[in-house]
This record gives sequence, structure tokens and C-alpha cells, in this order.
Amino acid sequence: MTANVIVLGATGDLTTRYLLPGLAQLRELGRPAGGMRLIGVARDELDDRGFRHRVSAALREHAPGVAARARSELAETASYVHGDVTDPEVLATALRIARDGERASHGDDAVVVYLALPHRLFEPVAIALGRCDLPAGIRLVVEKPFGEDLASARRLNTVLHQVLPDDRVFRVDHFLAKQTVLNLLGLRFANRVLEPLWSNTHITGVDIVFDETVDAEGRSSYYDHAGALRDMVQNHLLQLLTLVAMEPPLTVDPADLAVRKLDVLRAVRPIRAADVADCTVRGRYTAGVVQGRRGEQKVASYVDGTGVDPARNTETYAELTVHIDNWRWSGVPFKLRTGKALAADRREIVIRFADVPHAVFTSRNSPCNELRLQLDPDRMSLRLNVNGIGDPFDLEPVEMVTELARQAPSPYGQLLLAIIEGDTRLSAQAQEAEESWRIIEPVLAGWAQGRTPLRDYPAGSTGPRL
Repeated sequence: MTANVIVLGATGDLTTRYLLPGLAQLRELGRPAGGMRLIGVARDELDDRGFRHRVSAALREHAPGVAARARSELAETASYVHGDVTDPEVLATALRIARDGERASHGDDAVVVYLALPHRLFEPVAIALGRCDLPAGIRLVVEKPFGEDLASARRLNTVLHQVLPDDRVFRVDHFLAKQTVLNLLGLRFANRVLEPLWSNTHITGVDIVFDETVDAEGRSSYYDHAGALRDMVQNHLLQLLTLVAMEPPLTVDPADLAVRKLDVLRAVRPIRAADVADCTVRGRYTAGVVQGRRGEQKVASYVDGTGVDPARNTETYAELTVHIDNWRWSGVPFKLRTGKALAADRREIVIRFADVPHAVFTSRNSPCNELRLQLDPDRMSLRLNVNGIGDPFDLEPVEMVTELARQAPSPYGQLLLAIIEGDTRLSAQAQEAEESWRIIEPVLAGWAQGRTPLRDYPAGSTGPRL
């Protein structure tokens, strides 16, 4: 198979920092076997030569670990179409280049159209594609956010279904391609020692956390219209929730996984307006100092960012506690949390186990058993209580840690390969997107009504104080 990858928004940040390195990694690994061709579409005044130069520069900066030969092969075979991505004639030109590539390869090729665009363009682009002569087996890829609310998500699904069947639409979430997340399925469903404990009988709480030291940076204009709840919780964290809480699937085929994931979202208890204040926290960072991966940095207040309107009261920290009303999880709180400009990067799933039913040892304050799945870097740890070094009948916690092998290719490379091969396991189905908005919308409404105060927290702190 040869892949013709058409990227709409080919000169944007998403393409430059993530898609191009992912494609180059696939090229280096020889995937797919027939190779690939990149076709970029954007408004920038470029020709093929100018675009190839830009691709080469982006790969030197963002994919230095990829072999130079693979980088140059991807760049040298790239094509470019200048124009408006919502214009059917522009899209038809890109599709024609892909068809020419198919005829040259004499094979059963895949054509991927990746919308690396602002979400407001998804619907007009889909409408424009519907006016084109689409090749058989074409895949259409959209990034989050999928809509801005339940109504817009339903409308977008309707438009997409008029163009392609749902198994050809990829609502991608690169979180699902992270090594630790994929290992969660194996950890749960291939180990008898864990699956019998995976319920409210033995688990008292689950935290899904994505704390970042980075601030809104150059994304503040977009971020001010989204906020942490829409940007992270509605998609990434709820997708992680489905994998943690799902019932065992019949197989790991896409259709079986999709059914189990959707069951979890449907079982999330509706949040009433009166409960919003009790089950949510929201905050916004003020000026401070952050000790991040690039060292100590001064961070200006969020409201001073370019394109930010303080009157919108956009949150940069969101915490939401949900309950899943089914037999397995009744009574177990699931806390979803994310924030920017925090004291430390913390990206993990924490499974907290119940205490033993009777305390044989007299040791006080022995912590509960915890399983931690860290997303970046990929690491897994299990905390247990054992006899202490001093008094053998005192307890002390020990932590068993394993570093997971670095995956190849990266999450975006895994994602792109799955799309090329038509594997929907790393994307959300139409109903999943709608159910996610069903969960989040009451919170957004409650926040708009001021039911949960917007609390300031200094950049570099652990978040809002309650």
C-alpha cells in the first residue's frame, strides 16, 4: 500500500511540530510498505519547491532524531496546492495529485485528508469535500475540539456522515496512542492478578491528571475561546476515562472497543445544576515563576496574553469529579484534572485501592496501595506496604517502578499509521463525541452562571486553593 497524505493547513503549527515528524518516522520505518507522498494545502504563497524547503526546515528542527535520508525523501516528494481549503476546486486539485500518485504506483493506495485546521473550518471543509469526486477508501481526519457544544457536535457529525461513512472518519486523539495508555488495555485484560480487583469492591478512587508547567504561550487567542474544560477534559481526559473504566471487550477490534467506550460515557451520571459547585473547581493563573523543562521562567498573568479578553473568565485550570452509575463503579469518584502554568508536569492515571478490611498491624498512617500509570515519560509504578527496616512489625511503603520502552514511532506516528491502515481504535466514534459534550455541557452552563467561582492561582503553584 502507498499512502497519499493530503494535509489541509500544511504550514501551521500542528503540521510543523507533530504531523511532519510523525510522517518522517513512518518513512524511516518503511511504513507503509509502498511508501507515502505528502500533499500540502494552505493559503501561503508557495510552490512545490518552496513547500519542500519549508518541510525540510521543519524536520531539521522538530525531527532531528529521524534519519536524514528519511527526512529528505519525505520533503523531496512533497507537492503543494495554494488556495482556500474550503474551495472545492482547491480540494479537487489536491485529490487529483493523489490520484496521479495512485496511477503511478499501480497499487491499492490510501488517500488521507487530514484537517490540521481551526475547528471552525471543519464543517465548511467537509461540505466542500462533499462536492468533490472522492476516491474509494478515502479517510478524513479531524483533530479536537470536535464542536463547541453538543448541538455543534451533532451538526458536524451530520455533515460528515453526508460525505463519508463513519468508519472513514477519524476523530483523532493522540493521547490514545501513548505507550502507557495502550499498555492499560494489556494491563487490565491480560493479567488475572489485576482484573478481579478492578471494581468498586477494591478501588476507592481514580485520578486522571494532566498538569502542565507551560502556560498558554502563543495559543492564547485560541485558548481564550476554549478553556481547559473544552481543550482537555471534554476529549483527552474523558477518552482516558473510557479505557480505565470500560468492561472487558470481546476482542480488541475497533468495533468491540467502541461499544465498551461508549457504554462508559453513557453511564456517567448527569451533572445537575445544583451539583456543579460541589463537583468542579476552576481557576486562572496570575503572574508568577514556573520551574519547567526549560528552567526557571517568569510567566505573565493569563489575562495579559495576546488576544485574551478577561471578561470571558476563561479557565486555565479545570477539575471535575464524575461518577459512573453501573455495577462495577457505583460509588467510586473519578477525578479529572488539568491545568497550565503549574508547579510541575504531572501526567498520570492513579488507581487508589481500598484498605484491608481488618488492620492486623498497629502502624498508623500507612498509605493505601496505588497503581500509577505515568504518561510522559512512560512509567508504571505500584505502591505496596511491607515490613519496616527498624521494627519488623511496623509498616513502610515501597514503590515498584518500571520504565516502559520508548515507543517507535511517536504517538503521532502511531496515529498516522493507524489512519493509513484504516484502524479506528485511536479515534473517537460519532456518539462518543456527542456523549462527551453531554457530560460537559451542564458544567459549562453552571460556570457561565457563576455557580463555581473562578479562583486565581499564581503561576508556578499547585493550583487554586479551596
